[in-house]
Amino acid sequence: MSGINNYHLNEEGLQRFFGSLQARIMETIWASDQLSIKEVHARLNDESPIALNTVMTVMNRLEERGILRKSTTGRGKNRLTLYSAVQSKEQFLAEQAKTVTHGLIREFGDLVVAHMVDAMEEADPALIQKLERKLMELKQRS
Repeated sequence: MSGINNYHLNEEGLQRFFGSLQARIMETIWASDQLSIKEVHARLNDESPIALNTVMTVMNRLEERGILRKSTTGRGKNRLTLYSAVQSKEQFLAEQAKTVTHGLIREFGDLVVAHMVDAMEEADPALIQKLERKLMELKQRS
């Protein structure tokens, strides 16, 4: 999956992976599971005015990138196209975090690991325990 080619260091949250409108669309889809373009438009338009064609274009681009999937039922006037996320938000974020981490380690190796170890001073104790267990597993395998 993925379809994410850029990581924006200076942004926050989903905007590290998506543009502002794409992030809003993804949050809307994740909150509702499956929606039509008109339903997404109505929800976003309640927050701030936006053109239906803009929402349609962005949702179709997200579908082309493999981030959204669309399913169509019915014919003619009864035709209904719904969009859903290919991955849950949690799966998406886990995959992106893994991709970014592996890329940084591959490119900068020791420097990245040293900074990650330094950052552990601010980490949740449960995360530190998880890291300790993972390191023990790796030591036992080698």
